[in-house]
Amino acid sequence: MVGKILLIILVVLVLLLVGLYFLGRRMQKKQAEQQAQIDAAKQNVSMLIIDKKKMKLNESGLPAAVLEQAPKYMRRAKLPIVKAKIGPQIMSLICDAEIFDNVPVKKEVKATVSGIYITDVKGIRGALPAAPAKKKSKFKAWVARMQEKAGAKPIK
Repeated sequence: MVGKILLIILVVLVLLLVGLYFLGRRMQKKQAEQQAQIDAAKQNVSMLIIDKKKMKLNESGLPAAVLEQAPKYMRRAKLPIVKAKIGPQIMSLICDAEIFDNVPVKKEVKATVSGIYITDVKGIRGALPAAPAKKKSKFKAWVARMQEKAGAKPIK
């Protein structure tokens, strides 16, 4: 009796893992296709960064066509939005989450843009300031102090 229940649970878990494996592969293929499209449409643009914030899509000031095409779950999620002056025009752009901390405010930069998506930022006049180091959580700070007292090497 108990063996049959455990066997059924094991089969369900194996089927779930197989399903997740194929779903992950399909998502990887989609991401690779999207990245290829972004790379095909990218261009370098000089811009003055006015402001940067993480805000909801409907509060960001992006065009209505972008809001209509976005999935419903993305409308509630906060995205890194950069307000920049490109030539005489002020635009709201979506920034890549990986480079959002490196984008300087009130500085002129040379950015790689694909549509309304900023993928890379470089400084025009000198190097960009380094992103501020993230503050350690209380637990990690406590672990580091304890290791320092014990004379062990710190964990990265």
